[in-house]
Amino acid sequence: MVKNFDRGIIVSMLLLSGFGSAIIGSVAPGLVTSQIVFYLLGLILFVVFSQIDYKIYASAAKLIYLVSVALLLLTLIIGFESRGSTRWISLFGFRLQFSEVLKPFILASLASFMTKSWFKASLLAVLPMFLIFKQPDLGSALVYVFGFASMIFVSGINVVYILLAIGGGVVLLPLGWHFLAEYQRARIVTFLNPSSDPLGASYNAIQALIAVGSGQLFGWGLGRGTQSQLLFLPEQHTDFVFASLSEELGFFGAGTILIIYFVLIWRMLDISAKSPDFFGRVLGVGLSYMFLAQVFINIGMNLGIVPVTGITLPLVSYGGSSVLATFISLGIVQNIRTSCLRSQNLVQSPLYGFLNR
Repeated sequence: MVKNFDRGIIVSMLLLSGFGSAIIGSVAPGLVTSQIVFYLLGLILFVVFSQIDYKIYASAAKLIYLVSVALLLLTLIIGFESRGSTRWISLFGFRLQFSEVLKPFILASLASFMTKSWFKASLLAVLPMFLIFKQPDLGSALVYVFGFASMIFVSGINVVYILLAIGGGVVLLPLGWHFLAEYQRARIVTFLNPSSDPLGASYNAIQALIAVGSGQLFGWGLGRGTQSQLLFLPEQHTDFVFASLSEELGFFGAGTILIIYFVLIWRMLDISAKSPDFFGRVLGVGLSYMFLAQVFINIGMNLGIVPVTGITLPLVSYGGSSVLATFISLGIVQNIRTSCLRSQNLVQSPLYGFLNR
């Protein structure tokens, strides 16, 4: 079993977990123990899901989809509000964010629907994404959109439909402005003009840029970053953990993180491309690009190149739901790799060659 594990995935996720533990221990020492517990539980889930045949998600796609939608609806009904959003449900003393935990499962169900009809899959994708957007959680909704869009792209759909969808999205973009919450509009406005509200909507982004820039080449060292340690930087252990890391470990630490993410995403995409079937290829690509979108959006808002959204940096930010969802996703991709190896061994075996002459 162990020999089938992809070294790139294993090493990358362990290194990212190590960086996460170090920076959370520095900027939020009271939370590092629970984060390590989440990492250990995540590793267990990674092993478990790496042994579950990914094809089972295709056969249970309808059930997975219905349960996922029900849980997202439940969040809107009985979830508790925090900072203007209703994203969490308290269960046995734990806070669960279903928009995070359900990521790999919703994408798996949509990948199964796409093997039959991309149009049907597109219609079904609207409901869970809309429910996440209504929490409101624009960042997670965008991550889902990127993951699903990548699946459509690799499904072999006619490029004309893709261009029509892009054109329709551009036309409807002004209409979407009216569906945004007031604070989301303010974030977009201040992204375009940061100086318009430096002590209000622009404050988080400005403090993040200061933290990133002050780290210079090698950083101030763990526990010595002024922006994060003196609490000028908000959400220094969650949304803006990359700014905290950049301040304390400098360009060297931030660059190392980016290299690790590159290796991990490259391994995920490479495994997906070699999947023995269409469902595995579509699912793997969707999970890969969902992961890529989350990394890009989080780091982008820390660097001021995208508007601020409430989204975590995978395996580095504090948060059990995000950690568990990431390990489950990597476990599914690992199982796709195992199926690839089995398929290659089958094709190369003398018996297979004899029976298929």
